[in-house]
Amino acid sequence: MNLYQTIFEVIDMRSFSNLWYWIALAVLWSTASHYVLGVPFDLAQRAVKDGGQKMQDIETLVRINVSRILNIAEVSGLFIVGFVAAGLTILFALGAFYGAEFAQAVFLMAFPMTFVGLMSVNTAMKIRADLPAGDALFSILKRHRFFTQVIGMVSIFITAMWGMFQNLATGPLGG
Repeated sequence: MNLYQTIFEVIDMRSFSNLWYWIALAVLWSTASHYVLGVPFDLAQRAVKDGGQKMQDIETLVRINVSRILNIAEVSGLFIVGFVAAGLTILFALGAFYGAEFAQAVFLMAFPMTFVGLMSVNTAMKIRADLPAGDALFSILKRHRFFTQVIGMVSIFITAMWGMFQNLATGPLGG
């Protein structure tokens, strides 16, 4: 047995039966719901509870991240939309028409994250337009986090169902 056969035997390279894929999926959604517009949500909660300088720091951090997100969207948003659309189309085509399980797995992670990205740009535009502070700002961040978590739960459920289907359809040895 050569090295490659040993590695592929020890590490199952099929995505949906690989523990590392599910760990990566959990980390992806955990991170996405923890960092709301790039701001750690626990810091925002602590700032609301303690107020004062901590709230000013969160407001400053949100303002910086909102400016960064909107600058990226305004300067290179069209290119990003084009590349993301092309990438998702390629992943979908490889997964749906050619049966590439890795492409299916990456698509099931990337496609819902595009909604989170669009939602982040939309929330950033709302914050820039309204200039909320204090509890009003926290309310917007909390709503954004809630919808990110909803998208994540639906995404994980669909991914789990599709992954179970793939594992049952292909069998334990992939064939």
